[in-house]
Amino acid sequence: MSTAELSSADPGLEKHDVEKSDLAASSEAVRTVVLIGLDGFGRQHLLNLARLAELGKVRLIAGVSFSDPGPEVRGDIPVFETFAQARAAGHQPDIVIVSTPINTHSELAIEALRSGADVLLEKPPTATLEQFTQLQTVAEEVGGRVQVGFQSLGSHALPAITDLLTGAQGEPGVIGRLRAVGATGLWVRSLSYYQRSRWAGRREMDGVPVVDGVVTNPLAHAVKTALHIAGAKTLEDVASLHTELHHAHDIEADDTSIVALRTRAGIPVTAALTLCAAQQQDPWITISGTEGEAIFYYTRDELVVRPNPQRPGYAEVAPQTYQFERTNLLENLIDVQRGARDDDGAPVTLLSPLRDQGAFMQVLEAVRTGDAPAGIDSEHVQWLGDDQEAHPVIAHIEDYLARAIKAAPSSFSSLGAPWAAEPAGAGELSVVRGEQRSPVATLRTGADISPTDSPRPFLDQVRTLGGVVVTDQQPLDHTWHLGVGVGLQDVNGTNFWGGRTYTREAGRYIWREDHGRIETTDQRLLETGAGTQLTSQLVWIDPAGTALLHEQREVTVSGGPAASAWDMDFSTTLRNPGELDVALGSPGSNGRVEGGYGGFFWRLPALGAAEFFTAEASGEDAVHGSLTDWLAVSAEFLPLPSRAGGPGEATLVFLREESNPDPWFVRHASYPGVGMSLAWDATVTLTPGEQLTRRVRVLILDGRLDAEQVARHVR
Repeated sequence: MSTAELSSADPGLEKHDVEKSDLAASSEAVRTVVLIGLDGFGRQHLLNLARLAELGKVRLIAGVSFSDPGPEVRGDIPVFETFAQARAAGHQPDIVIVSTPINTHSELAIEALRSGADVLLEKPPTATLEQFTQLQTVAEEVGGRVQVGFQSLGSHALPAITDLLTGAQGEPGVIGRLRAVGATGLWVRSLSYYQRSRWAGRREMDGVPVVDGVVTNPLAHAVKTALHIAGAKTLEDVASLHTELHHAHDIEADDTSIVALRTRAGIPVTAALTLCAAQQQDPWITISGTEGEAIFYYTRDELVVRPNPQRPGYAEVAPQTYQFERTNLLENLIDVQRGARDDDGAPVTLLSPLRDQGAFMQVLEAVRTGDAPAGIDSEHVQWLGDDQEAHPVIAHIEDYLARAIKAAPSSFSSLGAPWAAEPAGAGELSVVRGEQRSPVATLRTGADISPTDSPRPFLDQVRTLGGVVVTDQQPLDHTWHLGVGVGLQDVNGTNFWGGRTYTREAGRYIWREDHGRIETTDQRLLETGAGTQLTSQLVWIDPAGTALLHEQREVTVSGGPAASAWDMDFSTTLRNPGELDVALGSPGSNGRVEGGYGGFFWRLPALGAAEFFTAEASGEDAVHGSLTDWLAVSAEFLPLPSRAGGPGEATLVFLREESNPDPWFVRHASYPGVGMSLAWDATVTLTPGEQLTRRVRVLILDGRLDAEQVARHVR
């Protein structure tokens, strides 16, 4: 499909790019304005008011400021200490702009409304949900308009995004149906930023809520824009909400946080934000569809569209960038006051009305009333810059934010950030060498894993005795890859692997609402003289809540055949508990050649100078699909920082049981992982009551071994 054809398939992209509404006004009277708050962001309002004055749309009649910023800022307008003083002097405006600290918004906006003016209110609208409700009530009582200053809502890219998601006759658009929305903010704030005012970086001041954190102030536009795209506007539009708040600066509020919510319509919205990046970047919104994605850089009104190249007709379509214009929110309020109409003859409406801020206020209230942000230990923070321009940089923060958006909803805790709280876990596995007991793996419940990643128990932060971490979980390339565990992509049509599903009908991977989950019903973790024995009873549950499989998983870890090694014995027994057959399948059994992953799987972290080999062959292509007695991976392991250990050289040796018929599944070029293929190219059917058992043993050794050295260990 050509570029022209993509635009033709979605003409809205070009329409919104070039058209500007020619508004017909019923009244051309110049609107009078009082600006409350002349300094800070008020200076931007002064510039905008000067522009609109030249167009004959407004006249600034007075300013209100707690201290006079001087004629170089205010010009020749009179300045008063309070709005009441301005009114007493005869200044009764049509519009009041409130650009003051967050804790003053509610009182000033109510005063302006009761005076008969409409209000342009800077974000966030109020400091508490109670104040927001009160302000709504007053606006309704007096019939006043309140436009909230989320400037990105004036972008003409927003209706274009709607077009991307909805085609003709309600069919999916260029990027399919909406699946998830994420907001990413990588900003830099120095020490001087938090010295700009008494309320900077505070959660409250003198008993008054302030809520000046990354979520609610500097990157609030990112949160609000993501909510708007996901259709979350009112209080009722939020079905669930979770926040995780941190700070590296010495402040009360948060500067590095994740907000994860689900809308009433079931759309996950994640905001992953920091003011502690190495370099400041323009923030962006990721709009994930079932057939591609779009990236919206809202500060510059730029939209990058990336259709799914596997979708029929889109194989030759490269990502395309569109530039849009923006309607100024004050101009929009003026047009509404004038009774203007758009090109279709419909009355112009507010782009960011107060009534549409309920979902955002739910987020603000969760931040305000939640636990105080947790400090990030100095060992994970590097300070750059000098004196008051020094700023903190959190190690690997870019990667954590990217994973949080891709694995949405997720959290720093779930992703294993070493400065976050412990993730949802169920214990440690350890081995005994001599008189020393050493932890070698963490058992995770999977309860904190995204529903579309098929939540399931797994072993996390598996490491050598020397502390080299040899697993990864929720990586950027496949967020549904979870350490060491068991999963299948097709169990009677339910995906217990995560991500998209490969179907024979489509001949490709597609997003479906078919994800199951694996829950633990009973678990026993027993320390032995040699290590740890884990026995788990698990149930595989489909989206409707039906138990398709019962599983007994047994994992035993103990000291290995060498001083620098330990041994993992991993066994799983799957049983059909129902009255109908259960088919166990994979992409391979559904037509994808050599794509038969499923069953036991070990996700490796990034590798350096890696070697994959057996006794007979070496290299990914040569060992993938083989049935050799053992398979080894020798490499430099390069995980993200973890609580357990770090990078280093190690060797993993996977040994099959003689009765195990499953081929090795090996990936290296596209991502690093090793598994055993339960359904390589055909389904395996369990009749009612029938069960099957698979077992694999793994040696985990420090240092690099070659084939001859591995052979000596496995004899």
